[in-house]
Amino acid sequence: MKETKKNLERLRVLGADEKRKIEKQLQSQFGIKEIPGKLIMIGGEKLFVFLGDLDLEVLKKLDALGLIDKAGVYFAKILENEEEIRLTIEGCWLLKNQITKNIFEIPDEQMENWMKGQDLLIQTGKKGYIAIKYHSDILGCGKASQEKIGNFTPKSRRLKERTVF
Repeated sequence: MKETKKNLERLRVLGADEKRKIEKQLQSQFGIKEIPGKLIMIGGEKLFVFLGDLDLEVLKKLDALGLIDKAGVYFAKILENEEEIRLTIEGCWLLKNQITKNIFEIPDEQMENWMKGQDLLIQTGKKGYIAIKYHSDILGCGKASQEKIGNFTPKSRRLKERTVF
């Protein structure tokens, strides 16, 4: 099987201009001013923050050999068709002290539903991606529409149903 250049460059270290563009979008959406470390894009849409000491060219070579699945912390996904960026749970935690916009604090009675991965039938008055806050914690990112907040909590991280015997 012939490998294409795209396959060999699955992991891409973003330059300063690309990083600034992402920071500008995150500032517009969430008030975030600066992302620490280097940014790595994997698969054309997933953004990772890399704070390590490993030379980035070495990372690229290891990726080309198929020895790297991920590098850094997966913190956001670029959604080109929506021209927005969705923060992951880790991205919300990593940048929580900078998030000042598009925050929605869910009521106590909805917290368990959110942690189970359910969409919340709540009108927020907001549209687009929002940071979900519960008291002093940021739980992740959801997508607000007129009638609900869409939940992106991965199945493996959802609170399981509890049964009492």
